[in-house]
Amino acid sequence: MVTVVPAAGQSRPVTLPAPATALAGDNNGTVYAATRGGYFRIDLRAATAGRVDVEGQRGTYFTAIARRPDGKLVLGSADGAVYTLSSDSTVGASLKIFAKVDALVTQGDTAVVLDRGQTSVTTVSANGNDAQHALRAGEGATTMAADAAGRVLVVDTRGGQLLVFGTDPLMLRQRYPVRDAPYGLAGSKKLAWVSQTAINTVVGYDLATGIPVEKVRYRTVQQPNILAFDEASGTLYVVSGSGAGVQVISGAAEIK
Repeated sequence: MVTVVPAAGQSRPVTLPAPATALAGDNNGTVYAATRGGYFRIDLRAATAGRVDVEGQRGTYFTAIARRPDGKLVLGSADGAVYTLSSDSTVGASLKIFAKVDALVTQGDTAVVLDRGQTSVTTVSANGNDAQHALRAGEGATTMAADAAGRVLVVDTRGGQLLVFGTDPLMLRQRYPVRDAPYGLAGSKKLAWVSQTAINTVVGYDLATGIPVEKVRYRTVQQPNILAFDEASGTLYVVSGSGAGVQVISGAAEIK
C-alpha cells in the first residue's frame, strides 16, 4: 500500500497488487514503485496503480528506482545490476558491477548508485552502459538523496557523518559530523535534512557556505527513518520506522 499524505486534509491509501520496495516521483502526480519483475505506475489524483512488467526480467528483484529528467526510468536490483529503460517496459542498457543496488538518484541524465555492501557511490553514464566514477562513502553509508543544487547527499551512519558529493565529475565536496545515529535524509532548495534516530530529531543544514551549518532542529516521531520535503508547500514529512506514524512539519525551512 502507498499512502498519500497531503499538506492538509486526510491521507488516502492506494492499494498495490504486490509488495513494493522503493519509490520515485515525477513531480506531476505520478509515482513509480519498484517491485519484483517490474514496477507500478501510481496515479496520485485517481488513486490507482497499474503494473508494468519489464521485458526479460520476470524474476528480477528490483530494489531501487529513479526517474531521469528525460523521462527514462532507472531500476536497480538485489543482485547488483542497474537497468536503464528505453521505453516503459524495455531495457535499453544494463550494468552489473555492484554487490546490491540499495538506492538510486539522478542528477540530470546521470544516475547515482548507493551500494551499502561496498559503502560506495557510483555514477552511471547517460547511456546506462558504463560506470563513470566511484568513490567510497565513509564507513557505512545507508541512505542517499539528491537536491535541487545538483548535489548528492549521503548519510554515513556508521561513521556518523553527512557526505555531500558533486556529480560532474563525482567528487566529495563536504563532510560533516552528525551524531546520534544519522539515517533519514532529504534534500531541498534551502536545506539538507538529516534525522538522528537515536534521539528522535531532524536537523536542517545550510550547505551554501561550503560547510554544513545547522539552521533548524525539530523533535520527531520515534525512529525517524524516512524524510521527504515538499518544495511547493515547504512541508517536511517524517516517517517513523517503528510504526509511530508520519509527522508533518509545515514551514519547516523557515528560520525561527
